[in-house]
Amino acid sequence: MTEHFLNKGYSVTATYRHDQAKAEELLEEFPEHKHQLHIEHLDTMNVSTINQAIDGAYKRFGRIDCLISNAGPYIFERKKLFDYTEQEWHEMVRGNLDASFYLLKKCLPIMRSQQYGRIVFLGFQGVDHSSGWIYRSAFASAKVGLASLMKTVALEEAENKITANMVAPGKVIDEMKEANIVSSKKITTTETPIGRPGTGEDIARVVGYLSDEDSDMITGSVVEVTGGLDVIHRHL
Repeated sequence: MTEHFLNKGYSVTATYRHDQAKAEELLEEFPEHKHQLHIEHLDTMNVSTINQAIDGAYKRFGRIDCLISNAGPYIFERKKLFDYTEQEWHEMVRGNLDASFYLLKKCLPIMRSQQYGRIVFLGFQGVDHSSGWIYRSAFASAKVGLASLMKTVALEEAENKITANMVAPGKVIDEMKEANIVSSKKITTTETPIGRPGTGEDIARVVGYLSDEDSDMITGSVVEVTGGLDVIHRHL
């Protein structure tokens, strides 16, 4: 996503939770965009870091045109709701749903003053229909709540020329998160009906489209990017 927006001429504030050195590698990876790229620490479980990151972005660039909320905690171990601890439940809800509230509370005043804004959240396949997701109860509940929040904000902020949408990725895992479409087309072993695995570029292209100035007719929408694969029921 960072690469996509830089190549489109945006100035980008990218965030990291723990690995500052890894984040700052972006500055070396895109030397021609150094003046457009800014790095901030942000932990979705810590409200003060959310506020500081947004303050830092605004101080650096003087505007916040797009809020792309693509970070949040996730539990990879597959287990039923019965086996979740209270701490795990609260982490999923606080890090994915509550954090979105604080991001919005901080960004919306800026976007309102600009009379312009694009907000894109990340969800999961089926989020628009409150689908049950076996072994992912806490995460799914938080994201379904976020989908409703997104739609409400889209209605409330339309008068301020602010749109809000959600992109719902399918199975994009491991090294494919940073892969491009060209490399994906060279892989023939895949579960995806279209014949190639999903990539980070697939998601970035849709996020970028929803963030475009001329995409203002699309708001309150959930766009799935799955390649036709039924992700949430594959373990049944």
